[in-house]
Amino acid sequence: MAAQGGGALSRKAGALSGAAPAPGDKSISHRALIFGALACGASRITGLLEGDDVLRTAAAMRALGAEVERAGGVWQVDGAHWRTPDQALYFANSGTGARLVMGAVAGAGIGAAFAGDASLCGRPMGRVLEPLGMMGVVAKSHGGRLPVEILAGEDLSAVQCVLAKPSAQVKSAILLAALGANGVTQIHEPVLCRDHTERMLAAFGVKLGIKDDGEAGRFLSLAGGQALTPTNVSVPGDPSSAAFLAAAALITPGSEITITNVLVNPLRAGFYQTVREMGGDVAFENERTESGEPVADIRVRHSVLHGIETPAARAPSMIDEYPILAIIAAYAHGETMMRGLEELRVKESDRIASVETGLAACGVDVASGEDWLRVRGQGQAPKGGARVKTNHDHRIAMSFLTMGLASAEPVEIDDASMIATSFPEFFQLISRLGGEIIARQ
Repeated sequence: MAAQGGGALSRKAGALSGAAPAPGDKSISHRALIFGALACGASRITGLLEGDDVLRTAAAMRALGAEVERAGGVWQVDGAHWRTPDQALYFANSGTGARLVMGAVAGAGIGAAFAGDASLCGRPMGRVLEPLGMMGVVAKSHGGRLPVEILAGEDLSAVQCVLAKPSAQVKSAILLAALGANGVTQIHEPVLCRDHTERMLAAFGVKLGIKDDGEAGRFLSLAGGQALTPTNVSVPGDPSSAAFLAAAALITPGSEITITNVLVNPLRAGFYQTVREMGGDVAFENERTESGEPVADIRVRHSVLHGIETPAARAPSMIDEYPILAIIAAYAHGETMMRGLEELRVKESDRIASVETGLAACGVDVASGEDWLRVRGQGQAPKGGARVKTNHDHRIAMSFLTMGLASAEPVEIDDASMIATSFPEFFQLISRLGGEIIARQ
């Protein structure tokens, strides 16, 4: 089992077997804390992801006036009317936390400063600040990037806007600001993206109009002035984190595992649809609904895979899973073409470049363009044997450690420390299932 500081190396250790839970869904964990802090009264959260990104949001909620405590694995959030924090809200590497809280702060009618680490300060925030500005929010930024200061100002006005690009973070920031706006805010979503905010708003007692209009997309409407009612939230397992465990089983001969309690929301399940199309033996079992979200246990067996083309329209439902899909494609027979990936250029790293460089170093035929990635597999385990630079990106780190579990030669990464942002139990769960990851200093 690897330590979570320094680098790490993964290598063959035989078939994987057994059952393991996925860590709590990061997107839902952020929202549960924020919504609980906005609701006056006590909300209880079970299954919260206790990774660095989510803990930064918990700290921000405390700074804004909520009481947030953990006791016996259950988190309790006592919401209150928010206050302007004494210091900048520091989100480290969490883009979700920063962008959603910007909207919530604007809706609460207070001011706040936002800061992050070097990686987060390089990521675009203008996509959130622009629609907030249309509502009357006054903000200062460094060219649309952190640090950002939102100034307490006049009442906000409802807006009508179209999401130019599918972004659940932008949509959520607008909806959170709309809670404090005068009038009815309307959002047209031509391409559907994650709907966790809409589902959770309903769970917290907010009335939200939702109209699906076929090829035209979805139309949302929210009247300002609504108060949130405290509620209890059960956070399901993160499908993006579960994808690493599923991939490990798919590429490791003789493997069969079950990943328990995983979110299978259709707007997040594109990865599982894709690997099935590649020939992957992946089944959803014990399907049920918890806290308004569809959940299942995912059974995965080692499979003979073939390359496919993934449509650009599917990208919003699996945008975080393309790095691990590229690893799977390296084991498949034939070409896998992935399109619609421009968002990967502005994640924690340029993920297209990071994946291409790492795969090439491991002996894989790979090429890319501005918004596409192509991997040609040989229908067998690739060579591996490289030391991959992760560029401080947790998904790049976990993707190449997964690759090394079945490649001909071990795969090493330069830095494993950031994995704790989203999947603190990654090393332990891989070990429990029979994989081998070794700490490197």
